[in-house]
Amino acid sequence: THTLTHTLTHFTMRVVLGLHRAATQTLRQCTAQAAVRSASSCSGKGPQSPPPPPSPGAAAGGGGKAGSPPPPPPSFTSHAQQKAARGLPAKIPVAGVKHVVLVTSAKGGVGKSTTAVNLALGMTAVQPALKVGLLDADVFGPSIPLMMNLSGSPALSPRNQMLPHVNFGIKCMSMGFLVDTKDAIVWRGLMVMSAIERLLRQVAWGPLDVLVVDMPPGTGDTQLSISQLIPISGAVIVTSPQDIALMDARRGVTMYQKVSVPVLGIVQNMSRFECPSCKHVTHIFGDEGARKLAKEVGVDLLADIPLDLDIRVGADEGRPIVVSKPDSHQAQSYRNLASEVLKRLPEKTDEFR
Repeated sequence: THTLTHTLTHFTMRVVLGLHRAATQTLRQCTAQAAVRSASSCSGKGPQSPPPPPSPGAAAGGGGKAGSPPPPPPSFTSHAQQKAARGLPAKIPVAGVKHVVLVTSAKGGVGKSTTAVNLALGMTAVQPALKVGLLDADVFGPSIPLMMNLSGSPALSPRNQMLPHVNFGIKCMSMGFLVDTKDAIVWRGLMVMSAIERLLRQVAWGPLDVLVVDMPPGTGDTQLSISQLIPISGAVIVTSPQDIALMDARRGVTMYQKVSVPVLGIVQNMSRFECPSCKHVTHIFGDEGARKLAKEVGVDLLADIPLDLDIRVGADEGRPIVVSKPDSHQAQSYRNLASEVLKRLPEKTDEFR
């Protein structure tokens, strides 16, 4: 208990110390965006001031043809856009990590965390030499400790970085390791943003080929912060075939496209239920909704995962289906998903950063 309290206090102090920088960056972004909006209104249609008269030298032919207009003044809009670009924080790679893959959904309860866990395990199953990590970015509702059967406060390295817990060959980090399972985290947006940055920067991740990030639901602070902080190789959108989930999945695709994060594709989760007795198939949440959405938004359908008791039990017991029943067709679905994601990652020939 003393070690857990010490680690949490140490981590919280780092979060608070990082708030000033986060607030400063936010203020700079707002100021720069206001400048862009002001520039756009100034350059819009409406009454325009008359152009300045030509200089005497130009009229007399000094330095140019007679009667030629003077060079145009510098564009205020382009200047404001340059200021806005300078106001945004630079994207700095996570030390020791080649690729970052976000597993995300704009709707909660669609099986995103289960997909993230089995995707990470599926990657090492199809390519055993691959080094894979798993970051639980859901600060308020961490799921990775339970699903990966991990607990306890992380140790610190000689460089004062947190050391990830490891199970099934996957390096894992979560806020769930830093707080008691019964405690609620009551933080405002800036605290969450700073905590996410610490989980990226103050953890000894490397060397990793792929860091899978289990994102919280929605399109808010965490999604925007991670998109602006680090280079991302791609996002995987998880949804059920239900119309109410598909509406939010579409918003998720749009959000990541707006922030220039490649959308690798969509996973249709809980697509069908097969009765274990009579083998009758029922589409509880609808039929092929995610496939239709993928076609409409111009991305690939990466996998079709069934609603299955063994998948749920494995997640709750800390033995995901890919490792608990590797020969099952459910595990094969996740391995196929892993293969589809890996082949869509951009080529990188550089060493671990």
